[in-house]
Amino acid sequence: MLSFDFEFYQPETLEEAVHLHQYLDQQGKKPMFFSGGTELITLGRIDMAYTEAVIDIKGIAECNVMQVSGDHLLLGSTLSLKKIEEANLFPLLTKTASEVADHTARGKITLGGNICARIFYREAVLPFLLADSQLFIAGPEGKKVVAINDVFQGKLKLKNGELLVQLVTENRFVNAPFFSVKRRQQWETGYPLITVAALKISEKIRVAVSGLCPFPFRSLEMEETLNNRLQSVEDRVDRALSVLPNPILDDIEGSADYRLFVLRHLMMDVLDALDKGMVESGNRGR
Repeated sequence: MLSFDFEFYQPETLEEAVHLHQYLDQQGKKPMFFSGGTELITLGRIDMAYTEAVIDIKGIAECNVMQVSGDHLLLGSTLSLKKIEEANLFPLLTKTASEVADHTARGKITLGGNICARIFYREAVLPFLLADSQLFIAGPEGKKVVAINDVFQGKLKLKNGELLVQLVTENRFVNAPFFSVKRRQQWETGYPLITVAALKISEKIRVAVSGLCPFPFRSLEMEETLNNRLQSVEDRVDRALSVLPNPILDDIEGSADYRLFVLRHLMMDVLDALDKGMVESGNRGR
């Protein structure tokens, strides 16, 4: 149970949601856009989140889109991970998102909620970083479409009053060969440790990682070394690990050394799967 009360609003349009946020913000109510609510409830219970006004965007049509339009897949930010998993329109996203929390929680956790969350795992963002996806964002300055790799730097850098509406991904990435795996401290149960998502496009492997650092990331330097086929697999992985971003997490879930040990083996698995063509386009992944 939350220790504070808040006003609750359910706008039907993006314009209404944005104007509501501006109005409530001017009143000092620290308004919060809300889609699934799991983070507000979780963090609010331990006094790490607070608001006097919640703006529920689940009733806005654009935020609920799930369709293929021409050469692109459009996914609304308020879609639950469970719904995305059941539709399976983006197999790499399906595989990666299907290992977030448990089945019941995925029915409440939304795509936008996971990507914009304060918790550092945010696994659902990995496929979009790999696919050079575009983000449809609405805010006080109007609507815009921006490249995810331009605005996601450890976290999604939204301006005050902006909300994530949709993620737009080209079909060539959606249907590309992929690999996705999560390792937990206790393997099949327990808290997540490392998640690796990989995609092969134009004969090049792309890799994104969650759980190693206090933020999910995709590193072009790592990809350059992993794709240097003039070197042995072991050398490619070792060189990739030498250009990791900092800091490496070192906590009760796993030491920095153990996380690096797990990541090294996962990178070997990525190269084994995608370099040797073991994963078929858009329909397989560990």
